[in-house]
Amino acid sequence: MNSRKWVRLFLTTLLIGGMTAAAVGMVLNWKEFGHLLLRLEIVEFMAVLLWHIGVGFIFSVISQAGFFAYLTVHRFGLGIFRSLWNAVQLVLIMFVLFDLVYFRYTAFAANGESMIPYILIALFVLVVGLAVAYAKSVQTNKGAFVPALFFMVVVTVVEWFPVLRINDQDWLYLMLIPLLVCNAYQLLILHKLTGGAKQ
Repeated sequence: MNSRKWVRLFLTTLLIGGMTAAAVGMVLNWKEFGHLLLRLEIVEFMAVLLWHIGVGFIFSVISQAGFFAYLTVHRFGLGIFRSLWNAVQLVLIMFVLFDLVYFRYTAFAANGESMIPYILIALFVLVVGLAVAYAKSVQTNKGAFVPALFFMVVVTVVEWFPVLRINDQDWLYLMLIPLLVCNAYQLLILHKLTGGAKQ
C-alpha cells in the first residue's frame, strides 16, 4: 500500500467514524436533539452534533490503530504458530466472548440482575463479526474467515475496553457501533487497496 492509499484509508475511516458516532448519538440522545430542533436552537444543535462527530473521529483513530496493530500481530502469529494460528485465534475469540459476559456481569450486575443483557451484547458483537468475516471470505478467499472474525471480535473488544470499564450504557453503544463500522470498513476495503485478488 502506498502513502496515497493509506491517506485515503485514514480519511475515509475518519469520516465514517464521525458520521456513525453522530448518527448513534442522535438516536441515543434524541430528546436533547429534538428539544433543540423544536426550539430552533441551531447553534447549540450544531455544537452538540460536532461534539459527537469529534468523538467519532477519536473512535476512528482507535479503530485504525487497532487495525494496523492486528496486521502486525497476524504476521507474528502466522510465523510462530503456522498452521495452528487459526485454531489459536478461535480459542482467543471464545475466551474474549466469555470474559465479555462473565467479568462484566460479576463487576457491574446488581443483586438478582439477569445475565441476558450481558450475553446479548456479546452475541451482537459475534453476529456482526460473523457477517463481516463471511463477506470478507466471499470477497477474497475462505482462509480469510477466521482472521477477519478474530479482528472483528477480539480487537474490537480490546479497543472498546476503556468504555467497558465505566459501564455507562450510552457510552457503550456510542463507542461500540462506530468501532464495529470502522473495523468492518477497513477489513473489507483492504484487499481492494492492496490489489489482493480472490483465490
